[in-house]
Amino acid sequence: MPSKTKRIDPPAAKIPVQMTRLQRESLVECTDLKAAVKRKLRQADDDARVIEFTGKELRHISDELWGAADCLPSPHRQRVVAVQKRVDDLIDDLDDEASGVAELRNRRRPDTSADLLFQFKITLLEFRPAVWRRIQVRDGTLGDLHEHIQRAFGWWNYHMHQFTIEGENYGPLPPGDFGDLDFGPEVIDEESVRLSRLLPPSAKKRIRWLYEYDFGDGWRHEILFEGYPKPDKRRKYPLCIDGACACPPEDCGGPWGYANYLEALANPRHEEHEFLLEWRGPFDPDAFNPKKATDEMRR
Repeated sequence: MPSKTKRIDPPAAKIPVQMTRLQRESLVECTDLKAAVKRKLRQADDDARVIEFTGKELRHISDELWGAADCLPSPHRQRVVAVQKRVDDLIDDLDDEASGVAELRNRRRPDTSADLLFQFKITLLEFRPAVWRRIQVRDGTLGDLHEHIQRAFGWWNYHMHQFTIEGENYGPLPPGDFGDLDFGPEVIDEESVRLSRLLPPSAKKRIRWLYEYDFGDGWRHEILFEGYPKPDKRRKYPLCIDGACACPPEDCGGPWGYANYLEALANPRHEEHEFLLEWRGPFDPDAFNPKKATDEMRR
C-alpha cells in the first residue's frame, strides 16, 4: 500500500542518528536490516556516538524495526525501541520539510478567534505502510474533533472512543443513571473542553495525543498537532488536505484481524474469501481521496 504523498529526501544528505555501541549491536544481531546498513553499523568505531544515514536508509530502518521489538528479549527490546523512536522523529522532520509543515510550526496562534485554524495529522498506529489523514479544522470541542476524525478516516461511529491527553482521559459521558456500574478510569467530558484551551501558542514542540476508537478492536490513532495555518477565504472548513490508504473496515478484528482480512481477500482459495466478499464486497487498501474525505467531514 504505497503512500499517496510523494516523499522527497535530499539524495546526498546524511542525517546523523545518535546510537550507543550496545544499540548498534542489538540492531545487527536481532533485526533484518539490509546488509549495507548492518555493515555501516559494524564498521563504526566502538566509541562512536553518531552514525550517518540517508533518508532512504532511515525509512528502511523504520520499516524493519516496526514491530520487531515485540518478540525480542530484554535488553535488546529497550535498545531497539529507543532507536526506532529516534529514527521516527527524524523521519517526521524530513516529512515536515517536504510538506511545508516545518514552516507552519513556527507560526504563532492568531490574535483573533476568526483566524483560528488548527492542522492535525492523524495516524492509525500499528500499521505499515501508515494509514493517515491531515486535516484542518476550526476551533471546537474534542467531541467535534472526534466527529472530524471519524468522517475523514471513514469510520462509522458505531463504537466507544476516548482521547488520552497528558495522562487524562476525555470522552463522552455515560448516558443516564447507571448507579454503581464501574466505567473504568474517570473520563472528562469531551464536550466541556475546546481545542484552543488545550493547545499551545505555537507547535515548535511536538504535541501528540492518543485517540482510541472501538475498545474491542482497539483502533489506536496518534494525533499530531502541526500548527496554525492561515485560513484561506476561498475555502470552507473542515478540510482534509492529504492522507494515504483506505480505512480498515469496521469490526474486522483490529490490526491483526485486518491483516488476515486482506490476506483472505487476496487469495481466492482462502476459506474465508467468499464470505468476506459477501460481507463487505471488494476492498482496495490503497484507496484514498481527500476530496471525498472532505465531503464526508462537511456533512
